[in-house]
Amino acid sequence: MDNTGRSSGCISGSGSQFSNIYCPTERLTAVLALATLVSAFGSSFQYGYNVAVINSPSPFMQQFYNETYMERNGRPMEENFLTLLWSLSVSMYPLGGFFGSLMVAPLVNKLGRKGTLLFNNIFSIVPAVMMGVSEIAKSYEIIIVARFIVGICAGLSSNVVPMYLGELSPKHLRGAIGIIPQLFITIGILSAQVLGIRNILGNSTGWTLMLGLTGIPALIELLLLPFFPESPRYMLIQRGEEKTAKKALQRLRGLDNVDAELSEMRLEDQSERAEGHLSVLSLLSQRSLRWQLVSIIVMNMGQQLSGVNAIYYYADNIYASAGVKQNDIQYVTVGTGAVNVFMTVAAVFIVEASGRRLLLLCGFGICCGACVLLTVALNLQGNVTWMPYISITCVIVYVIGHAIGPSPIPYVVTTEMFRQSARPAAFMVAGSVHWLSNFTVGLVFPFLERGLGPYSFILFSVVCLVTLIYIWLVVPETKNKTFLEICQMFAKRNKVEIKLGDGERPLKESKESLQDAVKVTAF
Repeated sequence: MDNTGRSSGCISGSGSQFSNIYCPTERLTAVLALATLVSAFGSSFQYGYNVAVINSPSPFMQQFYNETYMERNGRPMEENFLTLLWSLSVSMYPLGGFFGSLMVAPLVNKLGRKGTLLFNNIFSIVPAVMMGVSEIAKSYEIIIVARFIVGICAGLSSNVVPMYLGELSPKHLRGAIGIIPQLFITIGILSAQVLGIRNILGNSTGWTLMLGLTGIPALIELLLLPFFPESPRYMLIQRGEEKTAKKALQRLRGLDNVDAELSEMRLEDQSERAEGHLSVLSLLSQRSLRWQLVSIIVMNMGQQLSGVNAIYYYADNIYASAGVKQNDIQYVTVGTGAVNVFMTVAAVFIVEASGRRLLLLCGFGICCGACVLLTVALNLQGNVTWMPYISITCVIVYVIGHAIGPSPIPYVVTTEMFRQSARPAAFMVAGSVHWLSNFTVGLVFPFLERGLGPYSFILFSVVCLVTLIYIWLVVPETKNKTFLEICQMFAKRNKVEIKLGDGERPLKESKESLQDAVKVTAF
């Protein structure tokens, strides 16, 4: 083993850069693959499922709301009040997600990454039961409260799963594995769309069962995840349990000799002890992280305010306004979900080749153009017979654009822009912005749709354009860059000077292992 902590089995390429180093020990083992699948299915899947689960049965749910109100008050519900209740049913989910995001840092530090995911299942199983019995209890309030609780589950899982998998994965697999949670989110959306077909569960008798099914992935995760290891980095750096960390690494890598990775973790631990873990308040005041923080806020706002969840929450209404026959809407929706899954699978394979920045720029650019064309198509469809097909094409193109960049990449970039000490707080900020923006779209879009009609999508196109311009001007490419190299790329913009402990040497892999002290000094 050399002094950078690498195993002697590593083979160097023709250059000295980290991307030219191949370690045959860093492979996808069965334990790592199964831990990824179990945690992503048990947690990320539910996020996507609950985004789309109330879309198809919405007419029957609103009918239930109205009938329940009439039984209580002897008169039908006013249209504005029904719109408000339905907006709450939709928006309580992202509001719960916001509160779940605020719980991330305390829980992952106290319970660990795996422990938090296991604890989080409470926020899935309880609301699943509540929603399942809501019709029997004749209470639409139960649904609204349950949507808030299951939103807490999604807020935790959307941040903790990428963190957990990122700390389990070897370096060269982190990009691809980092997109797996987003892939399972899209699979969850597609599953809800398939179950929402009228002949399956999207009808007057099946919608409560459909809402309650969200508890099944939680039960599976609760049964299977305890058999997989906790994050070795958490066990060594935060708990100081080196033997446990070593056993976990041996299982994850399928090797007895994991001294190289343990050595890197010890060096990282020494750096963390000197620097300390950053709270959200200290993160906000760190001059050396200013533009990284602004960047993840802009990307997460752009991801949600670009209208993606408006597409999924109200897809049926969009297709109906585009002229699709009522009975055919459900199949078009399922086809859109399938396209989303396919393009996210493609993103898993191309993210390491094309880079993060290019996918973000292309994705937001496609979404911007699709929103503008959708506005035009929806306005002209009354005069042009074939225009509804253009509207549907615009929705599908939008989904493709969002799936390749804006949906999966912000989580990957958040991991790469911040070192270990700042990462939990960064995820907490990013998650809070993500869910607040999601909540805003869910609450406001029904009223925008009624007030502005097709022109509401112009607002989304403006958001996409502004986000694209920001990424073009500010966000660098982080592919194949070490943490210190990324710090240096942001140093000039942050108006700080980064000095390495032994002089201004070219950064090599040893810098990523935090062997050298880093001093950040304001100009």
